[in-house]
This record gives sequence, C-alpha cells and structure tokens, in this order.
Amino acid sequence: MFYELNGQPRDVNVLDRALEPREVTRTKADPSDPLQVAAPMPGLVVNVAVQAGDRVGRGQKLLTMEAMKMETTLYAELEGRIAELFVKPGTQVQTGELVLRMERIAEEASAPAK
Repeated sequence: MFYELNGQPRDVNVLDRALEPREVTRTKADPSDPLQVAAPMPGLVVNVAVQAGDRVGRGQKLLTMEAMKMETTLYAELEGRIAELFVKPGTQVQTGELVLRMERIAEEASAPAK
C-alpha cells in the first residue's frame, strides 16, 4: 500500500491472512500402482500401526480411519516395506488421497554354501 505522510511517499506491506489457503491439498494416489495406498473415504486418521522402514506382510494392519463414528482399518495388500508415510494420527484426509507408499523388498538370495 502506498501513502504520503508529510509530503514523503511511503510504502507499507499488509498481510491479508484471509487469502491464505485453509485446506491442505494432498497428492492423490495412483489407482494403477499397487504400492500406493489411498484413503478409501474421507475421514480422520486415528491410528497408524506402521512406521517408515517397517516390513509388512500381506494382510497386516497399516492404519485406522474414522468417519461418522465408524472405524475403517486399512490392511497391506502385498508384502513390502513402508517407504513413506504421508499422514499421522489426527490428519484429516479425503477419498483417494495418498496415505502411504510401499516399496517391494528385493528377494534376498541366500542359498546355503555347499
């Protein structure tokens, strides 16, 4: 904002907090990528049962969400390692948002020596 005081031009910056985004936008999961786990519904993450770097087996509990007092648990659909977590307890998510990314575990060829 520009104004003049006692014949001197002045410049003042005014922050308008009303213009700041109020909703955080998150990356959507790619439905064709089985290593990306998406939120199945809008809701609140109430529990995260894994951490980045954890090995998980098929059917292992990953996290629990709540919407309208109904809890939904997400389970691993394949074996792998948790590469990245994008949520924590208390995070509000929308349908299809990426909540965690897994990575495949390289097969460890440990053939016994003869």
